[in-house]
Amino acid sequence: MKHWIQAARLRTLPLSVSGILVGSFYAMSQSYFNWKIIGFALLTTIGLQVLSNFANDYGDGVKGTDNEDRVGPKRTIQSGLISPGQMKNAMFITACITLIFALLLIYVSFKNQYLYYSLFFLFLGIVAIGSAIKYTVGKNPYGYRGFGDVFVFIFFGLVSTYGVYFLYTKTWDWILLLPSIAIGLLSVGVLNLNNMRDEESDKKVGKNTLVVMIGGAKAKMYHSFLIVVSIICLTLFGFLKGFAFDQYLYVIGFLPLFSHLIRVHKTHDPKNLDPELKRLALTTFLISILLSLCLIYFISDIIMRS
Repeated sequence: MKHWIQAARLRTLPLSVSGILVGSFYAMSQSYFNWKIIGFALLTTIGLQVLSNFANDYGDGVKGTDNEDRVGPKRTIQSGLISPGQMKNAMFITACITLIFALLLIYVSFKNQYLYYSLFFLFLGIVAIGSAIKYTVGKNPYGYRGFGDVFVFIFFGLVSTYGVYFLYTKTWDWILLLPSIAIGLLSVGVLNLNNMRDEESDKKVGKNTLVVMIGGAKAKMYHSFLIVVSIICLTLFGFLKGFAFDQYLYVIGFLPLFSHLIRVHKTHDPKNLDPELKRLALTTFLISILLSLCLIYFISDIIMRS
């Protein structure tokens, strides 16, 4: 059990649910909420993240990408703690469980209505499961061609935040794109840090991440872009929503982001970037919690008026 928990990489889970929290609380601020939706949405997202972690462990393990040159924590297949066959079975079981959670999420959201919406979200769920596996698994994984950033941005940013809001409301609210983009970019930032840390080892085995393609110096500039644009989007969201002064509590989370950027740009040894992954992931989760709490202001206002 200890080895499977290690393979699941629990430290990545708070980041994966950040978009679900913001999208759900935003829907709640407009008097839309359903505990079944948020419950199955969280389970589906966690399932996707664990599946992605298992697939990453398996794909990089069997390809030899995880070797003695790797900077970060040793993976379970690399260490011989779990065999490739066992991990492959775990991936299949996790994919099936995640699909069941996704089907239940779609059912409690749309029931016997909105057939086209149900089919669309079923398609999204299948694509998400396939993408989680295909990142490093197979003959031509997209994570080895620099497209990992796109997957993370779409599914852990836009789909997670905006998608869960639509499940509650069945409507679009374009202003929610701002926090969706912000969470997506911060999530990409975590992946970018991982790739900056592993640049040299990835280059040796032909894993052409975006960092390998553009180089470490430009990757740091790209990282600054991700963080700064996220901050701008979150600030603009509060302004356009007409937040009161005390609703900007979430900007407290900007302070560790700024200090994070300074540390990243002062770091010359990729090994020293590893702690920054956890800091950025937890900071993103903190911001999502604080922003969700700020949205409670609208919820309390609705209750008082009713």
